[in-house]
Amino acid sequence: MSTDYRFCPQCATPLGWVEAMEDGGPTLRLRCGACNFTHWNNPTPVLAAVVQCADRDGQLLLARNAAWSGKMYALITGFMEAGESPEAGIAREVLEETNLVAERVELIGVWDFQRMNQVIIAYHVVARGEIRLSPELVDYRLFAPGEVMCWPSGTGHALAEWLRRQGVEPRYFEWPAKP
Repeated sequence: MSTDYRFCPQCATPLGWVEAMEDGGPTLRLRCGACNFTHWNNPTPVLAAVVQCADRDGQLLLARNAAWSGKMYALITGFMEAGESPEAGIAREVLEETNLVAERVELIGVWDFQRMNQVIIAYHVVARGEIRLSPELVDYRLFAPGEVMCWPSGTGHALAEWLRRQGVEPRYFEWPAKP
């Protein structure tokens, strides 16, 4: 259960844990005693892209986030915005973060990422253009599909699944990556 919410966003009363009867039986929820607001703590949909560069021999683009301390490279990810489909959202994220234009967007699958209270919706995105990173990213690398290393959590599952579909057995490194 998330403890991010401590006060009601409607009336500023402190929230408290209350047992509520729901379809699956008794469940603890953060509730406001004054106005009955309930913090449901639903997972956030996160979009992820295995970006394959059509104009770079089909290499995969992995990027390093500016906020990360290590040298980890990962998939392009972002949050879906209200009013857009997941497919449009991941095409937008790829364009915003890499300047690449999506030519094809195909669903790989959906994974839970409970540690972050997220649901990952992952796509294979074939894109082209001149790579220019957004300020969110500090570096990128291009990999042939057989050279890329997967990680055993989060978006690493999507990358591994995409590789299997290409006939490439995924290789994994230890998490977290050692320098």
